[in-house]
Amino acid sequence: MRINKFLASAGVASRRKVEEFIINGRVKVNGKMVKDLATDIKPTDIVKLDNKLVKPATNFVYFKLNKPKGYVTTASDEKDRKTVMDLMCGVHIRVFPVGRLDYDTEGLLLLTNDGDLANILTKPNSNIAKSYIIIIEGQIDKDEIKKLSSGIDIGDYVTKPCNVELMEEKDNSTKLKVTITEGKNRQIRRMFEAINKNITFLKRVQIGEIKLGGLSRGEYQPLNSKELKYINSIKR
Repeated sequence: MRINKFLASAGVASRRKVEEFIINGRVKVNGKMVKDLATDIKPTDIVKLDNKLVKPATNFVYFKLNKPKGYVTTASDEKDRKTVMDLMCGVHIRVFPVGRLDYDTEGLLLLTNDGDLANILTKPNSNIAKSYIIIIEGQIDKDEIKKLSSGIDIGDYVTKPCNVELMEEKDNSTKLKVTITEGKNRQIRRMFEAINKNITFLKRVQIGEIKLGGLSRGEYQPLNSKELKYINSIKR
């Protein structure tokens, strides 16, 4: 098994993230640093990340968290900000966040020790729908909604078509639900910036068939049997 797959399947992080660890010289095999992503790991090899022994995961776990604003979606932060792992203090097995929500975005975040699942959900061509509730300043017209839903240039990329649903209009704000099937960095915010709209509230409420449900801010819970069935279906 290649080193990146070994680390991901051991629940260290997603395959993409563990490749960064390897390239940055944080991984040792039998006491020697390895930076070659093609390195094969044998059952007898001793693998360490940051000098801590890595063992293959024998039991996968899956949680959903209602991430509040003011938390970063990483295991640790160089600026000493609060991370989503601070909210998982009752979980006594190493898990990591799947994908990310930015500092000012709240809502549904999945955490697991299943690197293969993380790889499926975060790869660019996964086509797994993600839904967000958004509040913007002011109003939005039909032409602007059409621009968003048909695909819009966000500077270095033209987004794929998506679904934009107008939910509520007030004198000074508009509430919408947007469902995308990709996940570029800050994509939702950049889409609305492209039509000169300022987002004042952004919350992810669904990933595939997994919904945020009634979780309060900062709460987490294991996925239920229906959600686990969905997870297993996309891993096949």
